Amino acid sequence: MEQGFFHQFLTIIAAAVVVISLFRRIGLPPILAYLSVGSLLGPYALGLVSNDKSIALLSELGVVFLLFMLGLEFSLPRMIAMRRTVFGLGSIQVLATSALLMGLAMLAGLTFTASLVVAGALALSSTAIVTRELIRHSEINAPHGRLSVAILIFQDLAAVFFLILVPTLASDRTSINLHSLIPTLLQGGAILAALLMFGRTLLPRLLNEVAKSRSDELFVLTTLVAALTAAWLTHAAGLSMALGGFLAGMMLGESRYRHQLEADIRPFRDVLLGLFFVSVGMQLNLAALAHNGHWVLLLTLGLLLLKASLIALAAWLLQRDMGNALRAGICLAQGGEFGFALLTLASSHQLISSELNALVVAIIILSMLCTPLLIRFSATLSRGIHRPAKDSRVPALNAPLPEDLEELSDHVILCGYGRVGQVITRFLQPLQIPYITIDSDPVRVQEAAAAGERIYYGDARRTDLLKTLGSSRARLLILTFPSDSDALTALHGLKHHFPDLPVLVRTQDDSRLQELQDAGATEVIPEALEGSLMLVSHVLTLLDIPRDAIESRISRVREERYRLLHGYYHGGQSRKLDRRGAQAKVLHPVVLSPGCHGAGHSLRELQIKAEVESIRRGDALLSAVDMDTQLQDNDIVILRGSVSLVERAEAILLAG
Repeated sequence: MEQGFFHQFLTIIAAAVVVISLFRRIGLPPILAYLSVGSLLGPYALGLVSNDKSIALLSELGVVFLLFMLGLEFSLPRMIAMRRTVFGLGSIQVLATSALLMGLAMLAGLTFTASLVVAGALALSSTAIVTRELIRHSEINAPHGRLSVAILIFQDLAAVFFLILVPTLASDRTSINLHSLIPTLLQGGAILAALLMFGRTLLPRLLNEVAKSRSDELFVLTTLVAALTAAWLTHAAGLSMALGGFLAGMMLGESRYRHQLEADIRPFRDVLLGLFFVSVGMQLNLAALAHNGHWVLLLTLGLLLLKASLIALAAWLLQRDMGNALRAGICLAQGGEFGFALLTLASSHQLISSELNALVVAIIILSMLCTPLLIRFSATLSRGIHRPAKDSRVPALNAPLPEDLEELSDHVILCGYGRVGQVITRFLQPLQIPYITIDSDPVRVQEAAAAGERIYYGDARRTDLLKTLGSSRARLLILTFPSDSDALTALHGLKHHFPDLPVLVRTQDDSRLQELQDAGATEVIPEALEGSLMLVSHVLTLLDIPRDAIESRISRVREERYRLLHGYYHGGQSRKLDRRGAQAKVLHPVVLSPGCHGAGHSLRELQIKAEVESIRRGDALLSAVDMDTQLQDNDIVILRGSVSLVERAEAILLAG
C-alpha cells in the first residue's frame, strides 16, 4: 500500500530516533545513522518509504540551510581575501580531478558524455558531510579546515557549471553545444550579481526594521524568507538552490545579527539535513551492491586514494604545508551530494544507463559512509603518511646544551607550554626562579624560542630527555598535560629514575586523582575544583567572612583531597559519565518513609557501600555521620557515589 507523505515522514523520524540513539551508544556519528535509516527503509530494502518529490524537496532545503549557515561564516571581504585559495586551489583540484576521472572513464569504454557526467559526479566532495563533521570536531577554522572549506566553496560554484553543462549534451553526445551554454551562463551570472547587490544593500536594512519590532517569530520568519527566496531565485535561473542559500548567508555574514541568525536556522537545518541523508541512503540498492560488491569496494577505495592524493598535492603546491594538505585531502576524498543531482539530471536526459547510475551512486554513498571516520582520524593518518622534519630554528634536545644549562640546578622543569604552562612562567620570571620548558608542539616551540624563552622540543614522557634537562638537579617538575594518561606514563618513568624529585600534576578534574597520587605525584591540582574554591573564596570575602577562616576552610578541603566537592545533584542535562567513560559521582537524597527497611537500623547493619554525605532529621543536619548512626523514620539520607552504587544503596534503604 502506498503511503502518504505524513506517514513516510513519521516513519523516517521515528526510525531516526531509534537508530541515532543506538549509534550514539557505540560512538558512531549521526550521519551514518541517517544513511542507514534511508537504506533500510528505502525501496531497495523494506520499502516502507519512497524518495518522492516531497521528501526530496525537504532534503534539498536541508542542504540550503546548511550552506546558508556556512555562508554566514564567510563574508564577501573574507571570500575576496581567500581568493587565492578558493579560485587557485579550488580550480586546480576540480580541473585535475575531473580530467583524470574522465580519462579513466573513457579508457573503461564509456562515451564522452557519460565520462563527463561520471567525472563531474565524483570530482566534487560532500559539502554537507565535511562541513558538519568539521564543525562537530571544532576544526572548521583549523588550517586544514579552512583549506577544505575553500575548496568546497569553489566546488559549489563548479557545480553550477556542471548543472548548466549537462543539458547542452543532450542533443549531441560527442560535443558541447556552446550556443545554448553561453546564454545560460550569462543568465546565471546576472542572477548572482543581482543577489549580491540585494544582499549588500536592502537585506541588512530589512533585518534592522524587523529587529526593532522585538518579535522573535517575525525575525525567524524573515530569516527563512531570505534564505528560501535566494534559493528560489537561483533555482528559477537553472542554478543550484544550495548556491542561493550560501549567497544569502554570505551577504548577512557581516551583520550584527549573524549569531542570532545561526541560532534561528539551526533547528531547521538539523532536521531537514537529516532528511537529506535519509534520501541519500534510499538510493543505495543493496541487492546491486551485493552483486557487484567487489567492484564497488575497489572503485570506492580508488576514488578515495585518487582524490586525497590530488587534493593533497594541489594544496601542498599552493601552501607548502604537507601536514595540513594531507588532512584536507583526506577530508575531501569522498563523492558529494551534488553527484546525486547531476546523475538524476543526466538520467532524465538519457545520457547514462541505469546500471552505470546505480554503480556510481553506490560508490558515492560508500565513500560518504567512510567520511566521518576519515575526518575523525585525519590527523593520525596524516602523521602516519608524513612526519614533518624538525625546523632548524627549533631547539633540538639532541643538540649540545648550553654550558649554563648543564650547570643549572634548583630549577623548575615545566613539561608542556600551553595556556597553563605560560601562566606559570609569568609568575616565575619576576621571582627570578630559573626554569626550563619542554613541549611537543614545534610551532609553539619555535614561537616561544623566537621570543627568548628557554624552551626545547621533545616528548616529556621520555625520561632520557628529562635527564638531559637536569632532572636529577631540579627543584620541581610540573606536568601540564591535557591527558591524564600521558601524565601517568610520565610519572611512572620519573619515579623510577628520579624518586626524590617533587612532581606537581595539573589535571582538568579529579576523576583520576587517586591514580596520579599513587603513581608518585607530590601534588595534583584539579583545575575545575580549584576554580570552584577560588570562586568560593571571593563569595565568602564579599560576605565579610574573616580571611583566616576562609583560608582555613579551603586548606581543609585540599587536605581532604577535595572530598567536599565530590558529587553533585544531577539534572536532566547532567553527564552521567566522566571523561574516562566511568560513572560520575552524584548526590542523591533518599526519604525514609515510615515502614521502610532502613528505619531503625544502623549504617553498619545495612552494609551500604555508597558514602552517606549527611542525614537531615527534621530541621537538623547531621554531617558527622558514622557507621553506628541509627536511622529513623522520615530521615532524609544524602548518598554520594557512582550512579550504580547510589541505586543499590537506595534499594537497601527502602526495601532491604
